[in-house]
Amino acid sequence: MSARHYKVSTRSILIASAATFFANAALAQQSTRFPNGQAIPLAGIGIAIDEAGRKITYDLDTEEIISIEIPRSGQIITNIPEDSSRRIAAPQRVERAPLGQPESSDFATATPEFDEQVPEDPNFGREQLPEDGTMQSVVPPMENDPFAQPQRVGPEPADETQTAAIVKPDNPNLNTKPEFTAKLQILLDRLGLSPGVIDGRNGSNVRKAMTALSIKYNRDLSSLSPEELDAELESTGGPAFLTYTITPEDTNGPFVSAIPVDYAEKAKLPAMSYTSALEALAEKFHMDENYMKKLNPGVDFSRAGTTIQVANTGEKIKTKIFRIEADKGAEQVRAYDELGNLVVAYPATIGSTATPSPSGTVTIERIALDPNYTYNPKINFTQGENKSVLTIPPGPNGPVGNVWLALSKPTYGIHGTPDPSKIGKSNSHGCVRLTNWDAQELAGMVSRGVTVEFLD
Repeated sequence: MSARHYKVSTRSILIASAATFFANAALAQQSTRFPNGQAIPLAGIGIAIDEAGRKITYDLDTEEIISIEIPRSGQIITNIPEDSSRRIAAPQRVERAPLGQPESSDFATATPEFDEQVPEDPNFGREQLPEDGTMQSVVPPMENDPFAQPQRVGPEPADETQTAAIVKPDNPNLNTKPEFTAKLQILLDRLGLSPGVIDGRNGSNVRKAMTALSIKYNRDLSSLSPEELDAELESTGGPAFLTYTITPEDTNGPFVSAIPVDYAEKAKLPAMSYTSALEALAEKFHMDENYMKKLNPGVDFSRAGTTIQVANTGEKIKTKIFRIEADKGAEQVRAYDELGNLVVAYPATIGSTATPSPSGTVTIERIALDPNYTYNPKINFTQGENKSVLTIPPGPNGPVGNVWLALSKPTYGIHGTPDPSKIGKSNSHGCVRLTNWDAQELAGMVSRGVTVEFLD
């Protein structure tokens, strides 16, 4: 799932004159807004307009181009060609399910009227889900909170949810020691404050997770020493990394050699499976593939019996969720319990300028695991030269990953992704995109009727 980025100094594409574009002003406009109206700037993402009028989104930390939005056409480019001066291809991934009527059931276990083509068996075309489950039963909140009692924000979350300024850690360890950063990412992941992929890099998703931690626990861990971080890890589940023995189930697949860009070619595959044991293992442990390889140099991940070092991310959170916020400015999804306490926060990709996500409040109508995906150009968008309806089989590398939470606004949903490294750093076609593992965790905590409020 790791995507190849075209890495180039952003200075070579930005207009030199400050009058044409002010990056700081754009960042200030692209901000998160909590229910009390407080604006928090989104750190780590730069936006610029090039000489052709294209909107360039790039990572301030690495200067990697994340996406290019074409003016007038609204076309969004997320896989950058080797030569950016060449003609840019159509968007490679899209997220809307076709228009239709939702079912009365919480789960898509019957033949749906919704034209989403969800199989009767949610495990169709895939291996059996692990026993710990991606659709877990709802249990009471954790009794032994690893930190202080989460702060109470009252029975009316929309009016009383408390906020904090975005954390911008000045801890030098975050920028100079990848192992320290990875350990912090693992701690945040355990606490339900997802940093996205664990890659040992201090970026915007880490900072957003740190902000959520300050809200949930009223603590600031940005100045931890390595020893203090290790102590926090020990108190929340043990060391950051574990030794794992690769199993035959990890290496047997089924795998596909590659995932084609063209939807017509996708529809010909038996499943949108992983492309390798490495990809499957990286997703299993919430890790970036390149970081997993760096952590285990010279390892053949296709050999069962091989021992490797993996992230110790702990168990899924199971607290029942009553309300969700999809914050467009922060590119983050936050979920709350019955009392309005923040339970989980995930980095997210939420719409784009050309295809914005909804506004206002909607509800979750259906939860589907490993759904088929129906491409219908007459309803949503046109991908490449495909003019006919296509059914793309299920799998983690499908357009909506392996989870679909259908919303009450037709064609929109919260779902997974085949490209976890791009979450929070790219655009979508209106839906709310999470990493597959975050989408699976959220699916296990919600039920039909849970409200989803889109914050502009």
